[in-house]
Amino acid sequence: MRFSLAVNDSPYSLRKVFAYFLPVISLIALLSACASAATLNGLVKNGTTGKPSAGDDVVLIKLAQGMEEAARTKTDATGKFSLPIEDDGQPHLIRVIHQDVTYHHMAPPGTTSVEMEVYDVSKKVAGVSAVADLMYLQSQRGQLGVSRIFAVSNSSKPPRTQMNDQNFEFYLPDGAQIDSAQAQTAGGQWVDSTPVPQGDKGRYAFAFPLRPGQTEFQVSYHLPYSGKATVDPKPIYPLDHFVVIMPQTIQFSPAAPGIYEDKQPPTPPGAIAEVASKARPGQMLSFEISGNGILQDNSSADENQGAATAPSASGSDTRPGGGLGPPIDAPDPLQKYRWYILGGFAAVLAVGAVYIFLRSKRVAIPNFASAMETADRESEPYPARRSGLLDALKEEMFQLELDHKQGRIPQEEYAKAKAALDLTLERALKKKATA
Repeated sequence: MRFSLAVNDSPYSLRKVFAYFLPVISLIALLSACASAATLNGLVKNGTTGKPSAGDDVVLIKLAQGMEEAARTKTDATGKFSLPIEDDGQPHLIRVIHQDVTYHHMAPPGTTSVEMEVYDVSKKVAGVSAVADLMYLQSQRGQLGVSRIFAVSNSSKPPRTQMNDQNFEFYLPDGAQIDSAQAQTAGGQWVDSTPVPQGDKGRYAFAFPLRPGQTEFQVSYHLPYSGKATVDPKPIYPLDHFVVIMPQTIQFSPAAPGIYEDKQPPTPPGAIAEVASKARPGQMLSFEISGNGILQDNSSADENQGAATAPSASGSDTRPGGGLGPPIDAPDPLQKYRWYILGGFAAVLAVGAVYIFLRSKRVAIPNFASAMETADRESEPYPARRSGLLDALKEEMFQLELDHKQGRIPQEEYAKAKAALDLTLERALKKKATA
Protein backbone atom coordinates (compact mmCIF):
# COMPACT_ATOMS: atom_id res chain seq x y z
CA MET A 1 0.00 0.00 0.00
CA ARG A 2 1.32 3.39 -0.96
CA PHE A 3 0.87 6.39 1.28
CA SER A 4 0.90 9.93 -0.07
CA LEU A 5 0.34 13.35 1.39
CA ALA A 6 -1.49 15.91 -0.71
CA VAL A 7 0.49 19.00 0.02
CA ASN A 8 -1.95 21.37 -1.62
CA ASP A 9 -5.26 19.77 -0.69
CA SER A 10 -4.80 18.46 2.86
CA PRO A 11 -5.82 20.85 5.65
CA TYR A 12 -2.71 19.65 7.47
CA SER A 13 -0.32 20.25 4.59
CA LEU A 14 3.35 20.98 5.38
CA ARG A 15 2.99 24.41 3.82
CA LYS A 16 0.18 25.37 6.16
CA VAL A 17 1.95 23.92 9.20
CA PHE A 18 5.13 25.84 8.35
CA ALA A 19 3.18 29.05 7.75
CA TYR A 20 1.42 28.60 11.09
CA PHE A 21 4.61 28.10 13.14
CA LEU A 22 6.85 30.55 11.21
CA PRO A 23 6.17 33.52 13.56
CA VAL A 24 6.90 31.35 16.60
CA ILE A 25 10.12 30.02 15.09
CA SER A 26 11.24 33.56 14.18
CA LEU A 27 10.49 34.80 17.69
CA ILE A 28 12.49 31.97 19.27
CA ALA A 29 15.44 32.64 16.95
CA LEU A 30 15.31 36.35 17.74
CA LEU A 31 15.21 35.75 21.48
CA SER A 32 18.12 33.31 21.22
CA ALA A 33 20.21 35.83 19.30
CA CYS A 34 19.44 38.56 21.84
CA ALA A 35 20.36 36.24 24.71
CA SER A 36 23.80 35.45 23.24
CA ALA A 37 24.77 38.85 21.84
CA ALA A 38 24.24 42.48 22.74
CA THR A 39 25.52 45.87 21.73
CA LEU A 40 27.92 47.89 23.84
CA ASN A 41 27.57 51.62 23.24
CA GLY A 42 30.25 54.02 24.39
CA LEU A 43 31.36 57.63 24.43
CA VAL A 44 34.97 58.81 24.54
CA LYS A 45 35.72 62.32 25.74
CA ASN A 46 39.01 64.20 25.42
CA GLY A 47 39.75 65.40 28.95
CA THR A 48 42.32 67.90 27.68
CA THR A 49 40.05 69.77 25.27
CA GLY A 50 36.70 68.91 26.84
CA LYS A 51 35.43 67.79 23.41
CA PRO A 52 34.46 64.38 22.01
CA SER A 53 37.48 62.32 20.93
CA ALA A 54 37.08 61.30 17.29
CA GLY A 55 39.02 58.64 15.38
CA ASP A 56 40.34 56.72 18.40
CA ASP A 57 40.79 52.95 18.13
CA VAL A 58 38.49 51.02 20.47
CA VAL A 59 39.22 47.38 21.29
CA LEU A 60 36.95 44.99 23.19
CA ILE A 61 38.96 42.39 25.11
CA LYS A 62 37.46 39.24 26.57
CA LEU A 63 38.91 38.30 29.97
CA ALA A 64 37.58 34.74 30.30
CA GLN A 65 40.96 33.11 29.71
CA GLY A 66 43.79 35.52 29.22
CA MET A 67 43.17 38.60 27.08
CA GLU A 68 41.43 37.78 23.80
CA GLU A 69 40.43 40.50 21.34
CA ALA A 70 36.71 40.14 20.66
CA ALA A 71 35.92 43.19 18.52
CA ARG A 72 37.43 46.45 17.27
CA THR A 73 36.13 49.76 15.94
CA LYS A 74 36.80 53.54 15.92
CA THR A 75 35.03 56.46 17.54
CA ASP A 76 32.97 58.60 15.19
CA ALA A 77 33.00 62.40 14.87
CA THR A 78 30.95 62.68 18.08
CA GLY A 79 33.23 60.35 20.07
CA LYS A 80 30.68 57.53 20.05
CA PHE A 81 31.23 53.86 19.26
CA SER A 82 29.31 50.58 19.22
CA LEU A 83 30.64 47.06 19.61
CA PRO A 84 28.98 43.64 19.64
CA ILE A 85 29.50 41.99 23.01
CA GLU A 86 28.68 38.46 24.11
CA ASP A 87 26.33 38.26 27.06
CA ASP A 88 28.03 35.13 28.42
CA GLY A 89 28.53 36.21 32.00
CA GLN A 90 32.21 36.96 31.43
CA PRO A 91 33.90 40.33 32.16
CA HIS A 92 35.36 42.37 29.33
CA LEU A 93 37.94 45.13 29.11
CA ILE A 94 37.52 48.15 26.84
CA ARG A 95 40.75 49.65 25.51
CA VAL A 96 40.83 53.06 23.84
CA ILE A 97 44.02 54.12 22.04
CA HIS A 98 44.52 57.89 21.81
CA GLN A 99 47.77 59.30 20.42
CA ASP A 100 49.48 55.92 20.97
CA VAL A 101 48.57 55.77 24.69
CA THR A 102 46.04 53.22 25.94
CA TYR A 103 43.19 53.83 28.39
CA HIS A 104 41.14 51.03 29.93
CA HIS A 105 37.70 50.55 31.40
CA MET A 106 36.31 47.38 32.96
CA ALA A 107 32.98 46.11 31.60
CA PRO A 108 31.39 43.65 34.08
CA PRO A 109 28.78 41.19 32.79
CA GLY A 110 25.62 42.98 31.70
CA THR A 111 27.36 46.26 30.79
CA THR A 112 25.66 47.95 27.81
CA SER A 113 27.10 51.48 27.90
CA VAL A 114 30.33 53.16 29.04
CA GLU A 115 31.90 56.60 29.08
CA MET A 116 35.68 56.98 28.94
CA GLU A 117 38.11 59.86 29.10
CA VAL A 118 41.40 60.20 27.25
CA TYR A 119 44.03 62.94 27.25
CA ASP A 120 46.34 64.55 24.74
CA VAL A 121 49.97 63.45 24.95
CA SER A 122 53.11 65.54 25.38
CA LYS A 123 56.73 64.52 25.92
CA LYS A 124 57.05 66.92 28.86
CA VAL A 125 54.15 68.02 31.05
CA ALA A 126 54.15 70.65 33.77
CA GLY A 127 52.68 69.37 37.02
CA VAL A 128 54.32 65.94 37.04
CA SER A 129 56.19 65.23 40.29
CA ALA A 130 57.50 62.27 42.27
CA VAL A 131 55.67 62.04 45.58
CA ALA A 132 57.28 59.17 47.48
CA ASP A 133 59.91 56.45 47.24
CA LEU A 134 59.31 53.40 49.48
CA MET A 135 62.18 50.92 49.82
CA TYR A 136 61.62 47.48 51.39
CA LEU A 137 64.74 45.65 52.61
CA GLN A 138 65.12 42.04 53.75
CA SER A 139 68.03 39.62 53.76
CA GLN A 140 68.78 35.95 54.16
CA ARG A 141 71.16 33.30 52.78
CA GLY A 142 73.73 35.79 51.59
CA GLN A 143 71.23 37.76 49.51
CA LEU A 144 69.81 41.24 50.02
CA GLY A 145 66.34 41.67 48.57
CA VAL A 146 65.06 45.14 47.75
CA SER A 147 61.64 46.24 46.50
CA ARG A 148 60.98 49.88 45.70
CA ILE A 149 57.61 51.53 45.18
CA PHE A 150 57.66 54.93 43.45
CA ALA A 151 54.56 57.14 43.57
CA VAL A 152 54.24 59.80 40.86
CA SER A 153 51.56 62.48 40.58
CA ASN A 154 50.39 64.18 37.38
CA SER A 155 48.37 67.28 38.28
CA SER A 156 48.75 69.03 34.92
CA LYS A 157 46.21 71.72 33.97
CA PRO A 158 44.63 71.16 31.55
CA PRO A 159 45.25 67.47 32.16
CA ARG A 160 47.68 65.82 29.76
CA THR A 161 49.51 62.52 29.60
CA GLN A 162 53.30 62.64 29.66
CA MET A 163 55.03 60.06 27.49
CA ASN A 164 58.69 59.74 26.53
CA ASP A 165 61.46 57.15 26.61
CA GLN A 166 62.72 58.36 30.01
CA ASN A 167 59.37 59.00 31.66
CA PHE A 168 60.58 58.00 35.13
CA GLU A 169 64.19 57.27 36.09
CA PHE A 170 65.91 55.72 39.09
CA TYR A 171 69.22 54.18 40.16
CA LEU A 172 70.10 50.61 41.10
CA PRO A 173 73.29 49.64 42.98
CA ASP A 174 76.19 47.78 41.38
CA GLY A 175 75.53 44.05 41.08
CA ALA A 176 71.74 44.36 41.33
CA GLN A 177 69.72 41.85 39.31
CA ILE A 178 66.13 42.80 38.57
CA ASP A 179 63.55 40.12 39.46
CA SER A 180 60.39 41.99 38.45
CA ALA A 181 59.18 45.44 37.45
CA GLN A 182 55.61 46.71 37.14
CA ALA A 183 53.58 49.87 36.73
CA GLN A 184 50.06 50.79 37.78
CA THR A 185 47.73 53.65 36.96
CA ALA A 186 45.30 54.83 39.63
CA GLY A 187 42.41 52.38 39.84
CA GLY A 188 44.08 49.99 37.39
CA GLN A 189 45.91 46.69 37.64
CA TRP A 190 49.65 46.11 37.89
CA VAL A 191 51.16 45.49 34.46
CA ASP A 192 54.67 44.35 33.61
CA SER A 193 56.93 47.21 32.52
CA THR A 194 60.60 46.55 31.89
CA PRO A 195 62.95 49.40 32.88
CA VAL A 196 65.52 50.32 30.22
CA PRO A 197 69.21 50.90 31.12
CA GLN A 198 70.41 54.45 30.43
CA GLY A 199 73.87 55.82 29.61
CA ASP A 200 74.78 56.54 33.22
CA LYS A 201 75.87 53.39 35.10
CA GLY A 202 73.10 51.92 37.23
CA ARG A 203 70.49 54.35 35.88
CA TYR A 204 67.22 52.95 34.50
CA ALA A 205 64.06 54.43 33.01
CA PHE A 206 60.42 53.35 32.75
CA ALA A 207 58.87 54.16 29.35
CA PHE A 208 55.36 54.04 30.80
CA PRO A 209 52.77 56.81 30.26
CA LEU A 210 52.16 59.15 33.18
CA ARG A 211 48.43 59.74 32.88
CA PRO A 212 46.67 62.44 34.92
CA GLY A 213 46.35 61.33 38.54
CA GLN A 214 48.60 58.87 40.35
CA THR A 215 50.99 56.33 38.81
CA GLU A 216 53.01 53.78 40.76
CA PHE A 217 56.14 51.90 39.76
CA GLN A 218 57.48 48.82 41.50
CA VAL A 219 60.87 47.19 40.95
CA SER A 220 62.25 44.22 42.90
CA TYR A 221 65.88 43.17 42.73
CA HIS A 222 68.51 41.24 44.64
CA LEU A 223 72.27 41.41 45.12
CA PRO A 224 74.93 39.57 47.14
CA TYR A 225 75.02 40.41 50.84
CA SER A 226 77.80 39.63 53.32
CA GLY A 227 75.87 40.77 56.41
CA LYS A 228 76.70 44.44 55.97
CA ALA A 229 76.09 46.87 53.11
CA THR A 230 75.90 50.55 52.26
CA VAL A 231 72.75 51.60 50.43
CA ASP A 232 72.57 54.82 48.41
CA PRO A 233 69.12 55.52 46.86
CA LYS A 234 70.47 58.44 44.74
CA PRO A 235 67.24 60.45 44.43
CA ILE A 236 66.73 61.99 40.98
CA TYR A 237 63.56 63.95 41.75
CA PRO A 238 62.36 66.01 44.71
CA LEU A 239 60.40 63.78 47.10
CA ASP A 240 57.90 64.51 49.82
CA HIS A 241 59.18 61.42 51.63
CA PHE A 242 61.74 58.67 51.18
CA VAL A 243 60.83 55.67 53.36
CA VAL A 244 62.90 52.60 54.22
CA ILE A 245 60.97 49.64 55.66
CA MET A 246 62.84 46.64 57.08
CA PRO A 247 62.69 44.01 59.82
CA GLN A 248 63.77 45.20 63.25
CA THR A 249 66.54 42.61 63.17
CA ILE A 250 68.33 44.65 60.49
CA GLN A 251 70.36 47.48 62.01
CA PHE A 252 70.12 50.89 60.32
CA SER A 253 72.79 53.59 60.51
CA PRO A 254 72.43 56.77 58.39
CA ALA A 255 75.52 58.36 56.85
CA ALA A 256 74.49 61.76 58.18
CA PRO A 257 72.57 62.48 61.40
CA GLY A 258 69.26 64.29 61.52
CA ILE A 259 67.96 63.08 58.14
CA TYR A 260 65.86 60.08 59.14
CA GLU A 261 63.30 59.59 61.89
CA ASP A 262 61.96 56.29 63.17
CA LYS A 263 58.35 55.36 62.49
CA GLN A 264 56.17 52.31 62.96
CA PRO A 265 54.63 51.36 59.59
CA PRO A 266 50.99 50.15 59.47
CA THR A 267 52.25 46.88 58.03
CA PRO A 268 54.08 44.51 58.31
CA PRO A 269 54.28 43.73 62.04
CA GLY A 270 57.75 43.60 63.53
CA ALA A 271 59.07 46.15 61.02
CA ILE A 272 60.56 49.60 61.39
CA ALA A 273 60.33 52.54 59.00
CA GLU A 274 62.99 55.21 58.58
CA VAL A 275 61.60 58.38 56.98
CA ALA A 276 63.47 61.21 55.26
CA SER A 277 61.18 64.16 54.49
CA LYS A 278 61.52 66.73 51.71
CA ALA A 279 64.35 64.88 50.00
CA ARG A 280 66.19 66.78 47.27
CA PRO A 281 67.74 65.48 44.03
CA GLY A 282 71.28 64.33 44.68
CA GLN A 283 70.88 64.60 48.46
CA MET A 284 73.04 62.25 50.53
CA LEU A 285 70.47 59.73 51.78
CA SER A 286 72.87 56.79 52.00
CA PHE A 287 72.84 54.51 55.02
CA GLU A 288 74.49 51.35 56.27
CA ILE A 289 72.62 48.20 57.20
CA SER A 290 73.82 45.09 59.00
CA GLY A 291 72.24 41.85 60.10
CA ASN A 292 69.58 39.64 58.57
CA GLY A 293 65.83 39.40 58.69
CA ILE A 294 62.68 38.89 56.67
CA LEU A 295 59.47 40.88 56.65
CA GLN A 296 56.62 39.08 58.35
CA ASP A 297 52.96 39.17 57.37
CA ASN A 298 51.77 37.59 60.60
CA SER A 299 51.72 39.22 64.02
CA SER A 300 52.97 35.96 65.53
CA ALA A 301 56.52 36.53 64.30
CA ASP A 302 59.36 34.48 65.65
CA GLU A 303 59.41 34.93 69.44
CA ASN A 304 63.16 35.01 69.66
CA GLN A 305 63.35 37.66 66.98
CA GLY A 306 60.71 39.73 68.73
CA ALA A 307 62.39 39.42 72.10
CA ALA A 308 65.72 40.48 70.65
CA THR A 309 64.31 43.61 69.07
CA ALA A 310 61.48 44.64 71.40
CA PRO A 311 61.62 48.24 72.67
CA SER A 312 62.55 48.75 76.28
CA ALA A 313 59.93 49.32 78.97
CA SER A 314 60.58 53.04 78.86
CA GLY A 315 59.48 53.07 75.23
CA SER A 316 62.84 54.33 73.90
CA ASP A 317 64.40 52.80 70.81
CA THR A 318 67.97 51.62 71.28
CA ARG A 319 68.51 50.68 67.62
CA PRO A 320 71.14 52.63 65.68
CA GLY A 321 69.46 55.55 63.95
CA GLY A 322 66.81 55.69 66.67
CA GLY A 323 66.11 58.53 69.02
CA LEU A 324 63.40 60.80 70.28
CA GLY A 325 60.34 60.78 68.09
CA PRO A 326 58.36 63.81 66.98
CA PRO A 327 55.73 65.37 69.26
CA ILE A 328 52.52 63.41 69.66
CA ASP A 329 50.53 66.10 67.85
CA ALA A 330 52.84 66.05 64.81
CA PRO A 331 51.25 64.52 61.67
CA ASP A 332 52.53 61.06 60.80
CA PRO A 333 54.11 61.20 57.32
CA LEU A 334 53.27 57.52 56.82
CA GLN A 335 49.54 58.12 57.25
CA LYS A 336 49.11 59.47 53.71
CA TYR A 337 51.01 56.47 52.31
CA ARG A 338 49.06 53.76 54.09
CA TRP A 339 47.67 52.30 50.86
CA TYR A 340 51.06 52.50 49.12
CA ILE A 341 52.71 50.66 52.01
CA LEU A 342 50.00 48.02 52.12
CA GLY A 343 49.99 47.44 48.38
CA GLY A 344 53.77 47.54 48.25
CA PHE A 345 54.09 44.97 51.01
CA ALA A 346 51.73 42.64 49.12
CA ALA A 347 53.94 43.04 46.04
CA VAL A 348 57.05 42.32 48.13
CA LEU A 349 55.56 39.08 49.45
CA ALA A 350 54.16 37.97 46.10
CA VAL A 351 57.17 38.85 43.96
CA GLY A 352 60.35 39.97 45.66
CA ALA A 353 60.42 37.47 48.49
CA VAL A 354 60.16 34.44 46.24
CA TYR A 355 63.68 34.68 44.87
CA ILE A 356 65.51 35.53 48.05
CA PHE A 357 63.87 33.36 50.66
CA LEU A 358 62.89 30.27 48.71
CA ARG A 359 65.71 30.08 46.21
CA SER A 360 68.19 27.25 46.58
CA LYS A 361 71.02 25.97 44.43
CA ARG A 362 68.98 22.86 43.61
CA VAL A 363 65.44 24.17 43.18
CA ALA A 364 64.24 27.01 40.94
CA ILE A 365 61.00 28.64 42.04
CA PRO A 366 58.94 29.50 38.93
CA ASN A 367 55.97 31.19 40.59
CA PHE A 368 54.21 32.07 43.82
CA ALA A 369 52.08 28.93 44.11
CA SER A 370 54.97 26.52 43.57
CA ALA A 371 57.01 28.53 46.06
CA MET A 372 54.47 27.71 48.75
CA GLU A 373 54.54 24.03 47.83
CA THR A 374 58.35 23.96 47.95
CA ALA A 375 58.36 25.67 51.34
CA ASP A 376 55.95 23.08 52.72
CA ARG A 377 58.04 20.19 51.39
CA GLU A 378 61.31 21.49 52.79
CA SER A 379 59.79 22.78 56.06
CA GLU A 380 61.45 26.13 55.57
CA PRO A 381 60.07 29.33 57.12
CA TYR A 382 57.93 31.11 54.55
CA PRO A 383 57.13 34.79 55.13
CA ALA A 384 54.13 35.11 52.82
CA ARG A 385 51.41 33.36 54.82
CA ARG A 386 48.29 34.40 52.99
CA SER A 387 45.89 33.97 55.85
CA GLY A 388 47.93 36.44 57.85
CA LEU A 389 48.00 38.88 54.94
CA LEU A 390 44.23 38.65 54.56
CA ASP A 391 43.78 39.29 58.27
CA ALA A 392 46.02 42.34 58.02
CA LEU A 393 44.06 43.63 55.04
CA LYS A 394 40.74 43.23 56.84
CA GLU A 395 42.09 44.93 59.94
CA GLU A 396 43.39 47.82 57.85
CA MET A 397 40.01 48.21 56.13
CA PHE A 398 38.26 48.26 59.48
CA GLN A 399 40.64 50.93 60.77
CA LEU A 400 40.13 52.98 57.60
CA GLU A 401 36.36 52.91 57.97
CA LEU A 402 36.68 53.87 61.63
CA ASP A 403 38.95 56.82 60.80
CA HIS A 404 36.53 57.94 58.09
CA LYS A 405 33.47 57.83 60.32
CA GLN A 406 35.30 59.76 63.03
CA GLY A 407 36.36 62.43 60.51
CA ARG A 408 40.09 61.78 60.87
CA ILE A 409 40.75 61.69 57.11
CA PRO A 410 39.22 63.73 54.25
CA GLN A 411 36.87 62.13 51.75
CA GLU A 412 39.38 62.22 48.88
CA GLU A 413 42.06 60.45 50.91
CA TYR A 414 39.48 57.92 52.15
CA ALA A 415 38.36 57.14 48.59
CA LYS A 416 41.94 56.57 47.38
CA ALA A 417 42.84 54.41 50.36
CA LYS A 418 39.69 52.31 50.07
CA ALA A 419 40.23 51.76 46.34
CA ALA A 420 43.80 50.57 46.98
CA LEU A 421 42.72 48.28 49.82
CA ASP A 422 39.85 46.82 47.78
CA LEU A 423 42.19 46.08 44.90
CA THR A 424 44.83 44.49 47.14
CA LEU A 425 42.21 42.39 48.93
CA GLU A 426 40.76 41.26 45.60
CA ARG A 427 44.19 40.15 44.40
CA ALA A 428 44.90 38.34 47.66
CA LEU A 429 41.57 36.51 47.51
CA LYS A 430 42.13 35.48 43.90
CA LYS A 431 45.55 34.07 44.76
CA LYS A 432 44.12 32.21 47.73
CA ALA A 433 41.30 30.77 45.59
CA THR A 434 43.75 29.47 42.96
CA ALA A 435 46.22 28.07 45.47
